Amino acid sequence: MSSSTPLLSGSEYTTVSASNGNNSGSTYINPDNDASIEALLRPEDPDYFEEEGMFRSEVMSLIEICTPQEQVKELCYKLGNFGKLQFIPKKEKISESNPAKTLYNDEIKALGNLLRQYDFFNDLLKEYNVQIISDSNDSYMFDSFYTPKANEIEKLISSANEYESKFNEIQDSLEELNLKYNNLLEEKLAIENLSVLFKPDLTEHDSNEVTGMTITDRANTSQSKNFITGTIPRSKMAVMEKLCWRMTRGNLYLTNLPIENEKLPAGTNNELVDKNCFVLFVYGEVTLNKCMKVIESLDGNIINLPVSYVEQQSLHHKLVENLKEISQLIKTSTVMIQQDLDLISMELPSWKKTVNKEYKVYKSLQGWTINQTTATTQAWIPSSSLPDFSKDQHTVITVLDFDKKSPPTYHKTNKFTQAFQDICDCYGIAKYREINAGLPTIVTFPFMFAIMFGDLGHGILLSLVAFMLVYNEKKLGRMERDEIFDMAYSGRYILLLMGLFSCFTGFVYNDIFSKTLTLFKSGWTWENGKALSTGTTYAIGLDFNWHGTENGLLFSNSLKMKLSILMGFIHMTYSYMFSLVNYINEKSMIDILGNFIPGLVFMQSIFGYLSLCIVYKWSVDWIKDGKPAPGLLNMLINMFLSPGNIEAELYPHQAKVQIVLLILALICVPCLLLIKPIHFKLTHKEVEHSLEDAHGDENQEEEDDDDEGHGESFGDVFIHQVIHTIEFCLNCVSHTASYLRLWALSLAHAQLSDVLWTMTLNIGLQAGKDGVSALSVFMLVLLFGMWFVLTVLVLVVMEGTSAMLHSLRLHWVESMSKFFVGEGIPYEPFKFD
Repeated sequence: MSSSTPLLSGSEYTTVSASNGNNSGSTYINPDNDASIEALLRPEDPDYFEEEGMFRSEVMSLIEICTPQEQVKELCYKLGNFGKLQFIPKKEKISESNPAKTLYNDEIKALGNLLRQYDFFNDLLKEYNVQIISDSNDSYMFDSFYTPKANEIEKLISSANEYESKFNEIQDSLEELNLKYNNLLEEKLAIENLSVLFKPDLTEHDSNEVTGMTITDRANTSQSKNFITGTIPRSKMAVMEKLCWRMTRGNLYLTNLPIENEKLPAGTNNELVDKNCFVLFVYGEVTLNKCMKVIESLDGNIINLPVSYVEQQSLHHKLVENLKEISQLIKTSTVMIQQDLDLISMELPSWKKTVNKEYKVYKSLQGWTINQTTATTQAWIPSSSLPDFSKDQHTVITVLDFDKKSPPTYHKTNKFTQAFQDICDCYGIAKYREINAGLPTIVTFPFMFAIMFGDLGHGILLSLVAFMLVYNEKKLGRMERDEIFDMAYSGRYILLLMGLFSCFTGFVYNDIFSKTLTLFKSGWTWENGKALSTGTTYAIGLDFNWHGTENGLLFSNSLKMKLSILMGFIHMTYSYMFSLVNYINEKSMIDILGNFIPGLVFMQSIFGYLSLCIVYKWSVDWIKDGKPAPGLLNMLINMFLSPGNIEAELYPHQAKVQIVLLILALICVPCLLLIKPIHFKLTHKEVEHSLEDAHGDENQEEEDDDDEGHGESFGDVFIHQVIHTIEFCLNCVSHTASYLRLWALSLAHAQLSDVLWTMTLNIGLQAGKDGVSALSVFMLVLLFGMWFVLTVLVLVVMEGTSAMLHSLRLHWVESMSKFFVGEGIPYEPFKFD
């Protein structure tokens, strides 16, 4: 690979040059001439710019960008707004010639800390219920195409530091005030409750009912109390009582009162809990101290309650005054924070937008090679976007070859196709320029779902919900969504197609909320309790006269089971054909001869033959011919266990055809196993010599074969092919059987819908059969509500989710395993969101 970098001195234009393995020169072209740029990039590719990046990934170009060192930051802002380049970071050691990785570390740390501060402000805005004004007009410095200066970023950093310091100081003060307020409130409430126990009763000789002490006694013992007062969490009150009882051997008096209508903090995390206040009388100072330690270990608070009732009232009055002062301080501090948050709420979105851009720019600059005069980097860009990108001044662009580098995979999507593409990307990123599995998924995914979810009524419900999401997508897109709702919103077009396809399959099944529609003339008529054919067929779908018959379930089961096998055969066959398109695109003839053709013959000899037999059996009027219809399952089993033995002939010369197909299938197994390893064995010596001159080889097909064998031995190739052969042959059987889930879930959905109708709404309809009454009307309304809620929750939500997951599995395993290579690199361009 070679490239050239034109001189930058005095240049006021963009230079685009191309390089390849055979030509070391550079070609300068007019950047205003798009045609000349397109002709320069890949003139040998006849499909260049013709594909839209959906059938295959976009054609990518590897470019090298060179710009003056003083303009690299401004250029990165332009590239972020352009949003099409994926930088390739150079893995170079930090040195004086490449100081970029150390040069911008301080800036990145400062901007990262600034983003952390903005997240802190955002949390405060939510905590204090301050609305963020996201529609405020940005000033010139926050414009998308403006590069902020260093002093402007420094002002943002300084301002954020001041706000953070102020908020932290006020919050610490608020935390202390709240803690002090709660402690005083707890003490006040305890005094209010306990003072009732200590209040003097003059009619009882000035003695207290609980303590038995007179006023004179309390005054004399005020200096050395023999009781403890305090509060404790209500859940721990019984534990405290037991421990104190054992510690004092029952020599105590304990009474407690609940603190009503107030939850108070307790424990290290200050969790709000219900509390009780208590008074505990014991004898002895040692015992008193032991009890106090027990209370403190149970998150209890000791309150120093005076003995004198007058002192209690004085303390209560003092606590009330202190609470008022602290409450006022808390209110003032809160108002101060809210005032600052009101100012921040108008500017925070703009600040975050600007700092995010600045942070991304500096992170990207670390991937550049910067010296005293110039800055260079390499990047991937969609070739279709290169003409628009090349119209930039002071920048030198060099188009490079990428023989040994793997380009990223980029599929062009819109709001409709993005969700389908995400389904496939969750399984794996497609290899560069291979068939995109997301394109057929647009049709097959909702259709497979609809086969299992076939009900016209349920399809209408699902379509209405999806239509509301699509109709209000702009309004919902601006809302803050939780994870579940965001999934539904992102897949709104998938839900819409799933609902519409379900309406179609429900119409074909003639099933609407487990009932049938009589839209067309039936092909059957009832005479004397017997069904007689009218000589005509029902126009579309299942005849409604099958509903409710004794053998109706057997008929629909047989039909849906065979349709499932046919659908699986079609789905796997066209998916397998995509592997041929990939091999042709890679010019890998050995994969076509050694993998595709034997695999196709093996699949069609068995399961293609079974599918043809199903269609042929349907096309024959066995009643008119007077013969029993042969069983296809036994036919397929006997085809392998007893070749040539036909129990019931389906068509003439059936035994000979099955023997030929069986021989073809058996021949394909060693072909799958041996052709590719033998080819490698015969050519690997030539590969070792040709690899040395791979870039100069003019035969592209031989070069691809050389790269394939590079780094592999014959044993590796043979073992890989053995695994591939066993896996392919077994998967042909298991994957075909896996499509029977289409039949099973369709049957389960229909039967569950019928049971739900019978157990709810049908009972309400039968109640009014003998005459309308208030009770029958009430029952009908109640049962209709139950039927509708259960229909939505069980049949639409739960059954719909199950059918969706099964459809997803059929695409990931049964379909994509036939052609999907994966191992691609995701396209993650540098852009400002």
